[in-house]
Amino acid sequence: MSKELLVKIALNSWEIQIKRTDQLVAELTDEQLAQEVAPGRNSGTYLLGHLAAVHDAMNDILGLGESKYPSLYHAFVKHGDKSGLETPTVQELRKIWAEVNEDLWNRMKSLPAEEWLKRHTKMTDEDFGKDPERNKLSVLLNRTNHVSYHLGQMVFLKKK
Repeated sequence: MSKELLVKIALNSWEIQIKRTDQLVAELTDEQLAQEVAPGRNSGTYLLGHLAAVHDAMNDILGLGESKYPSLYHAFVKHGDKSGLETPTVQELRKIWAEVNEDLWNRMKSLPAEEWLKRHTKMTDEDFGKDPERNKLSVLLNRTNHVSYHLGQMVFLKKK
């Protein structure tokens, strides 16, 4: 199987999970997003901010550019849902989510297949030499699983 085909499969999986998440986020009301996905767990709003922050940070990790919203990472990755930190409104998070993913998608789909097999920016050349499987493609696969996991949690908000 060619590296081009492998990359295409991975990018298609990413696109499918983003579209599914987009659809769910569009269906959920602000009130539904504000609810916890399960008792004592994160709210949908927090998960939306968390995913937007992680995807925004992928630009840097993949060497595609700078994060546009580094403050999101602080609020939604470094700290938990009930941290008390000031965060954007649900409406702002919806816009940020869409913007971050559109921008990231446009950058990712233009990356040549060969680039996906190179080290990501959080790896040193020495570490990459020891473990070349920790490449940009592995980041994409990991983050695709990550969004799928949180999408599964957020589905529970539809029943509330």
